[in-house]
Amino acid sequence: MKHIPWQQRFSPRRILAIRLQALGDVVITLPYLQSLRNRLPGSRIDFLTRKEVADIPGQLELFNRVYAIGGGRNFKLQNLFALFLLPRLLAQHYDVVIDLQNNFISRWIRKVLRPAAWSEFDRFSPLSAGERTRHTIDVLGISAVEIAPLQLKDDSLGMELLEKAGWHPEQPLVVLNPAGYFPTRNWPLENYVEIARLWQTHQAPNTRFLLLGVNSLDARASYLQERIGDAVINLVGRTSPAEAFAILKKTTLVITEDSGLMHMAWVAGAPTLALFGASRSDWSAPIGAYSFCLNSADLPCGECMAAECRYGDVHCLSRHTPAFVFRKARQLIRTAVPKDEVT
Repeated sequence: MKHIPWQQRFSPRRILAIRLQALGDVVITLPYLQSLRNRLPGSRIDFLTRKEVADIPGQLELFNRVYAIGGGRNFKLQNLFALFLLPRLLAQHYDVVIDLQNNFISRWIRKVLRPAAWSEFDRFSPLSAGERTRHTIDVLGISAVEIAPLQLKDDSLGMELLEKAGWHPEQPLVVLNPAGYFPTRNWPLENYVEIARLWQTHQAPNTRFLLLGVNSLDARASYLQERIGDAVINLVGRTSPAEAFAILKKTTLVITEDSGLMHMAWVAGAPTLALFGASRSDWSAPIGAYSFCLNSADLPCGECMAAECRYGDVHCLSRHTPAFVFRKARQLIRTAVPKDEVT
């Protein structure tokens, strides 16, 4: 990992962290940067990201300032917006730049800013993105970091929307998130219906099953709402990222495929059971005390990263029955809440 450590005996005054990727990749960095903030209360920590993913960082107590460049996924436009932003960044005289992106744009920004200390994210190591984020911060020699809880500026975000949808605070919230991008990342939808039935029968009959995410999930959400019935609260396409993040902090459990919402869930501190098919668990599995990942690393064809299953049956996911996942989910929440609160 390329870096120049901080050489001074005093703490750096101004730190810039950069992460320009998708929402899930951005939120993974936040608990570690919060840990750094906790250890350096007198330092200024700013964050540079893209406009499309700036909502959650901007709603946290963590950063002094969040800079966001436009351009969407267009590299040339991103580069142009970064150039427009450069004079404002230069005016801050950053002592440290933590490059958690390590692409062409983040590297030239760091070089132009000429900080006394800097580090670059390891993009290819077979470690989780969270661990690589931690290493990128630790090698600076400022302070060792860990996963730290995040504090929103407004804890009530999303609550009005949730309550208007029929939720009452005494009702447990279980998120069902069939949001895997490819078929090889999709657990059969009927299994979500069955696990909801098992949960209501054997765990908590007053549970509400929450659906969150982007509009592309509309068809899956409609199927689950029709099959599960009135116990479903469907907020797909109706929340901002920050509202969804705030709501996740209130949930009892999240059952999820590999997606941005999965990363949001474990970062929010929600008990998160991840169902991985073709995804690489060493890179993407949720981490932390209250996370568990059912992955395919034990199979000869496991973690293939393919969009379509070569055998046509997505065995790496379909082998996990609702009853099995239900048992794993109960085990997970027993570690996340006091025993006398689990029936």
